[in-house]
Amino acid sequence: LTLITATISALIATIFAIPVAYILSRYNFPLKNFINSLLYLPVIVSPIALGAMLLIFFNTPIGTFFETHFFRVVFEVKGIIFAQFVVIIGLAISLIKSVFDQTNPVYEEIATTLGAKKYQTFLYNLIPMSKKGIISCFILTWAKAVSEFGATVTLAGATTMKTETLPVAIYLSFASADIHTGVIFILITISIGVSIILILNSIYDKNRKPKF
Repeated sequence: LTLITATISALIATIFAIPVAYILSRYNFPLKNFINSLLYLPVIVSPIALGAMLLIFFNTPIGTFFETHFFRVVFEVKGIIFAQFVVIIGLAISLIKSVFDQTNPVYEEIATTLGAKKYQTFLYNLIPMSKKGIISCFILTWAKAVSEFGATVTLAGATTMKTETLPVAIYLSFASADIHTGVIFILITISIGVSIILILNSIYDKNRKPKF
């Protein structure tokens, strides 16, 4: 469940973040600094507070209408994905924006002078040059989604064998004094973290030139 929900939420966040990060990186408009500041809100605000805000939202007429006419979120697996998405979306946009900021726009300008349209420079110049950065962003947001607990347990609950992600399983194990199972889940979490670090290091090591 943890792997599936984290993959879905990280994939949605990455796809959503790419065009938003492009706009924030390449264009100037009113309230741009304010929007950039909002991206760090999930980092500053407690995940439990974010989950509580989502829970309150889905108890408003708008949230109730959404659950009635589309799909249920509160105390459901979809709530896990929704909570993970809210926690990681700011991080995803910030990371991809940093990648775009560091990509020289001169290549896009040259392509434009040769007759390429904006969407073509975006698809065939910027995205290929930023590919490794985007992949790294996906991996980091995926790892963040895997470890997310506060917003998930507040919005989706902690129901065994239903909304029991890996962090929730650790919490339930220690709550029931099942230390052995809790330690196993902790070791799995550490293994995932170490694997993520090794993968990211391997990605960046390929970009490093040997020193003579």
